[in-house]
Amino acid sequence: MTTYKSTPLFGGALICDLPSNFADVSLIRQVPDNQEVYIDKDGFTSIIFDINERVGGPGSGPEIDGRALTTHLEDLVGDDLDRVKVWNTTPTLFSRLDDDIPAYTLIATSSPRRPDPAAAAEEKQPEVKTNFTAIILTLVRLEREKTDLLITINVPHIRGEYEEEDVDLELGKQGKLIGDAVDYAAKIWETFKVKDWGLFNEV
Repeated sequence: MTTYKSTPLFGGALICDLPSNFADVSLIRQVPDNQEVYIDKDGFTSIIFDINERVGGPGSGPEIDGRALTTHLEDLVGDDLDRVKVWNTTPTLFSRLDDDIPAYTLIATSSPRRPDPAAAAEEKQPEVKTNFTAIILTLVRLEREKTDLLITINVPHIRGEYEEEDVDLELGKQGKLIGDAVDYAAKIWETFKVKDWGLFNEV
């Protein structure tokens, strides 16, 4: 059973519940001012809060917001876009944000780039141990603040670290790691609160 703790973000301007066993990465290495990064001390999953400039035109709706979500996913995965599959996208309700603030969540998987056999023969390339990475990406559209808030949960699936037969997204089998990450996301949607809206003018 996962335990959670109320966690201040960006100096306390935002707050939400995160799993107790996740550590603040900024205590270990430098993190950009517009990001908060937490990582599982007992695994490989990370949770990233990202304050970005709003993309796309004014207004809201499935088409406008859907394009924005796609743009942010493309920025996130970069050159790996051709190895990303989006499994579903759903509107998301945050319990402690106004109902008129649109939010959406997608679940995607990204396959690692496999070494080129010809290049591998010339120079010893490390074996790729990650089978795939699951991505749970939530976009909160703060139009008045000209901000897109991204909450990304990255879930690497490393060979030998999970039960491969438990995961088949084609059949709707998420496995434990993705199931846990969906629970983390749901807890964030339930507890996330903006305490200082001025934050979005500063970042």
